[in-house]
Amino acid sequence: MNARMSSYKGSQLFASLAENVGLETDQMNFVMSQIMALLLSTLYRTMLHPSKTSPQVRHTFGLVIGLFMGYFCFGLQAVHLAVLPTVCYLVILTHNPHIMHGMVLAVALLYLSCVHLYRQIYDYGSFGLDISGPLMVITQKVSSLAFSLHDGLTKSELEMTHSQKYHAIYKTPSFIEYFGYNLQFPSLMAGPVIFYTDYIDFIEGNSYVKVPISSTSSEVVNEPSPIKAVIKKVTIALFCAFIFVKFLPRFPISRVKDQNFVENTSTSYKFWYLTVSTTLVRFKYYFAWTIADAICNNSGIGFSGYSKDGIEQWDKISNVDILQFEFATSLKQAIESWNKGTNVWLRMIVYERVTRYPTVFTYLLSALWHGFYPGYYLTFLSGALFTFAARQVRRYVRNYFMDSRETKLLYDLITFAVTHFVLAYITFPFVSLEFYSSVVLYNKMYWCLHIGAVLAFIFIPKFVPKSEPREISSKSGIAHALRQAGPYSHND
Repeated sequence: MNARMSSYKGSQLFASLAENVGLETDQMNFVMSQIMALLLSTLYRTMLHPSKTSPQVRHTFGLVIGLFMGYFCFGLQAVHLAVLPTVCYLVILTHNPHIMHGMVLAVALLYLSCVHLYRQIYDYGSFGLDISGPLMVITQKVSSLAFSLHDGLTKSELEMTHSQKYHAIYKTPSFIEYFGYNLQFPSLMAGPVIFYTDYIDFIEGNSYVKVPISSTSSEVVNEPSPIKAVIKKVTIALFCAFIFVKFLPRFPISRVKDQNFVENTSTSYKFWYLTVSTTLVRFKYYFAWTIADAICNNSGIGFSGYSKDGIEQWDKISNVDILQFEFATSLKQAIESWNKGTNVWLRMIVYERVTRYPTVFTYLLSALWHGFYPGYYLTFLSGALFTFAARQVRRYVRNYFMDSRETKLLYDLITFAVTHFVLAYITFPFVSLEFYSSVVLYNKMYWCLHIGAVLAFIFIPKFVPKSEPREISSKSGIAHALRQAGPYSHND
């Protein structure tokens, strides 16, 4: 038995099947748990519809299946899924609302950090299925709930931002509401993070919007079927799994540690290889996140209304916009398209509340939430630097390319290429996890993009006159053009 499997505490029921299909047992258990969740989500949406059952029954169903799924995947480690929210619930019940939210965040992060450190010490560098993944989602849930409860109990509406008003909670959730929210099975294993007000709307049947199918139609659909969206997302997930399994072994990220690669390849080849390798790594996340989105949609979670053409949109609660990320023409656009629920969470509890250096603190919290591998901190600190530099470029340079569609297209093509080279350059430490090997490779690449980002941040405001802002189109960019020209629906 390899070291990875000796540390795995989940069910061995499908161990033989996993061996026959060439997967590790933990990987097979994840797939089987998601298949089970996808099937049970149909029951959640139909037989346990809000018109047929009480909210208590729906809370309980999601909670019980979530606990069973946790035990199936993690064995006795699943106790952490109950302990972390329990400790935080006690903090919510016993502390003054003015300080409760900060205490909950601190307690949840401390608990999660202990789990991260334990795994890092006893299973260093493992990419296997681990309890820390669901705990990361639960940390987002308990802390966002606490901040929303703080807003609802201590602020007037005039003191809240638009987002805070939407998420505000005005009474402490009951036991079954709280634990049903934190442990419901559709989003337990891979997100997306669902915020409490959206969860309650789903449980009580208030998440669908009564609007016409299109501006020219008077027909109203109360509850559009998610089946098309679910089939589409499952198909995309299977395609992503195929790409990841088929091609990543040919471009392993571990090669960045190889002395021959570091010493005997050109800088341009290093950029090319990092771009290909990190792109293929993303397909693992696309698979897990898109399946999770499909499960939520099949439960009835995530409906956001209709497009102008009357097409149902199932993207209110989603992990990722693959097309938008892969064809992003700015770092901001890429970040907003990746792990979207986490972006909302970070904005909710840090970015909108910190008065000084909100970008830096947002990246630091994101790094801490992920764990303590040094590669994470190289990536997120680099991300902060490149965010500042990208803002300067956009503020001072972009307007010079807005005179025509041709120059705008040129700008988009340049920024598309630069964005994806930057993403590969700053994210490979996140995947490799290591500090020393990452710094060695950066040395061989002369820290060229870091230096370029610093120079852009310092000198562009001094030497490039700021022009008047102007726009060619309210909807532009490569991803939008592909959606218009190709078979991509509006709920991608």
